[in-house]
Amino acid sequence: MTLPGAPALLAALEATWPAAGVTERDGVRLHDGAGGGKRVSAARVTGAPGAARIAGAEAAMRAQGACPLFMIRPGEDALDVALAARGYAVVDPTVLMVAPVSALAAPPAPITLFPVWPPLQIMRDIWAANGIDAARQAVMDRAPDPRTALIARASDRAAGVAFVGCHAGIAMLHAVEVLPGLRRQGAARNILTGAAWWAEGQGMAWLALAVTRANTAARALYADAGLTEVCSYHYRMAEPG
Repeated sequence: MTLPGAPALLAALEATWPAAGVTERDGVRLHDGAGGGKRVSAARVTGAPGAARIAGAEAAMRAQGACPLFMIRPGEDALDVALAARGYAVVDPTVLMVAPVSALAAPPAPITLFPVWPPLQIMRDIWAANGIDAARQAVMDRAPDPRTALIARASDRAAGVAFVGCHAGIAMLHAVEVLPGLRRQGAARNILTGAAWWAEGQGMAWLALAVTRANTAARALYADAGLTEVCSYHYRMAEPG
């Protein structure tokens, strides 16, 4: 079975974690993230990464009160070099991992995991406690159906949460958070297998996710569960000011 490539995974990532608005400007897509983080705020360069094009995008982002931020996708080495020459720093190198849902899907054991939409308040509280604030949660509210939130239980209480969105046969897992005091009790793996089980019911063929390279514990968990790294991306961010 051939894994989906970078274009399909990046398209699913963007479709299931959408910006509040997108504006096309001279070979650059400017994203209005509405405070929802880098993934929904970073510009994408669609034309040649010339100095004038980059400068125009920078000016547009600064005019909106944002620090210039670009996503560097596979094959965009020239853009990466151009931004490095302008003093942009590398931020959050991230890998995209994927597996067939058929290889991961398992119905959850009783009272261990539930798909819920819209999210319950306790789910929103867990996200908020782990840095996924109201603006980031609003990204989930913008995502198209089919979608769901997942709540996992451990030690007879809510232990972890996640969000799943679907696009073109790919279910993308986002915002996985497990409470620190309830980690290493199976909640994260239940979220992974439960997300695949839910996605299989929606007719999806693949479960994918994005995880920073620095998060070695999560990457090891996902690899042990059978997910394969397909591609990577990172951001380039300008100095504030």
